[in-house]
Amino acid sequence: MTDEPRNASIRMDALQTHHAEAAARWATRLGLPRVGETDFALQLGDQGLQLVELGDKAPGPVRVDFVEGAAAHRRQFGGGSGQMIAKAVGVQSGIRPRILDATAGLGRDAFVLASLGCEMTLIERQPLIAALLEDGLQRAGLDLEVAPIAARMRLLTGNAIDLMQNWQGEAPQVIYLDPMFPHRDKSALVKKEMRLFRPFVGDDLDAPALLAAALALASHRVVVKRPRKAPAIEGAKPGYVLEGKSSRYDVYPKKKLEGA
Repeated sequence: MTDEPRNASIRMDALQTHHAEAAARWATRLGLPRVGETDFALQLGDQGLQLVELGDKAPGPVRVDFVEGAAAHRRQFGGGSGQMIAKAVGVQSGIRPRILDATAGLGRDAFVLASLGCEMTLIERQPLIAALLEDGLQRAGLDLEVAPIAARMRLLTGNAIDLMQNWQGEAPQVIYLDPMFPHRDKSALVKKEMRLFRPFVGDDLDAPALLAAALALASHRVVVKRPRKAPAIEGAKPGYVLEGKSSRYDVYPKKKLEGA
C-alpha cells in the first residue's frame, strides 16, 4: 500500500474513565489528539480498541475480536485443514509450515492458520490497523481457549517490502500475501471496513514489488490471495491456482514442504 498522506481527521477517545490512562498512551504512540472535532475516532473501552467513523449515518465500529463472533465460529466450524487457504499454504498431515503473512490487515487469515497449528509472523503497515490487531491479540491472550492460538502469532509493524528485504533470522517457509485490502466484495462487513479504512489506507501500487520480495525470501512457497476474476500480480507467473467462489489462491512453489 502507498504511504500517501490522508485528509481524514482522527482523535483518541476513552469510552470509560478507567481507560483514560491507556488511551493517553495510545494517543502518544500514534500521534493522535485527545480533543477536537474529527471525522473518525480511535476508541478504547471495555471491549477493547475500536475505530469508528463519527456522524449520524456512520457505520458501527470495527475492532479485532479473535474470541467471539466470526472468528470463534470459523475456529469451531470452519473446516479445519480442509479449508482452501490451508491447502494453499501447504498444511497437511504432519506439516505445519512457518508462515509470514506480509499483509496482515485485521489478522483473520493469519488467525485461521494459527488455529491449525502454524507459527505465524504478521506484518501490518498501517499504524491504526496494526494497533487494532495488537489489541485484539492481547485480549485473545487472556482467553484460556484462544491464548495458545494467539501465542503462535507475532506482529511486526512496518513496510513489508523493507522488512522482507532486510529479514533477520530463519526465513519463513511460506509467505502469504493478500495485497488488496479490503477485498472488493459486496458483504456488509467489508463495505463497513472499506468505508472506515479507505481514508487511511492507500492503493496497492507496490504489489509487484511485494511479490518479488516475497519470492526472494520464502524458502518453500509464496501464496497470493486474489479476487477470483482479478488478474495475477505482475511479475512471476503462479505455478498453479486454487479457485473458490469469490476468491482464489495463486501459488508460487519453490520447494516441497516436508514433515518433521
